[in-house]
Amino acid sequence: MPHARTPVVAGWFTGEGDDFRLVGTRCSACGSVFFPREDTFCRNPECEGGELTATPLSGRGRVWSYTDTRYRPPSPYVTNPELPWEPYALVAVELEAERIVVLGQAAAGVTVGDLRVGMEVEVVPGVLYEDAETAWTTWNWRPTGVTA
Repeated sequence: MPHARTPVVAGWFTGEGDDFRLVGTRCSACGSVFFPREDTFCRNPECEGGELTATPLSGRGRVWSYTDTRYRPPSPYVTNPELPWEPYALVAVELEAERIVVLGQAAAGVTVGDLRVGMEVEVVPGVLYEDAETAWTTWNWRPTGVTA
């Protein structure tokens, strides 16, 4: 029986395959874009506030920084404490159009040795963890031109 696909955090991304996108919010008053999304108030201290609307974010960006992680991620991420921990690359990416930096794991098989500051990457769907019933989905960063 296939696993139910459940986002690790609802509303932060949408779609599958080529239609996969992170979802942020944009303030109608100042145009600021936020990720993670903000649904209560504009985080721009210079703005008196406006309507916040969901907006799909750029699917590509450039590596701003990266590191090798050697610890289990904190809540709200789900991992199985009974399984051995597998290190992964964590990537900070400056989105192409929005010019904001978004963190995320590198796609499966991508290590810190494969990354360099300034290289182009794309957001792709990923699975953070699977249990008997659920595949907990998230986003990953993958160098452009690399296929899964």
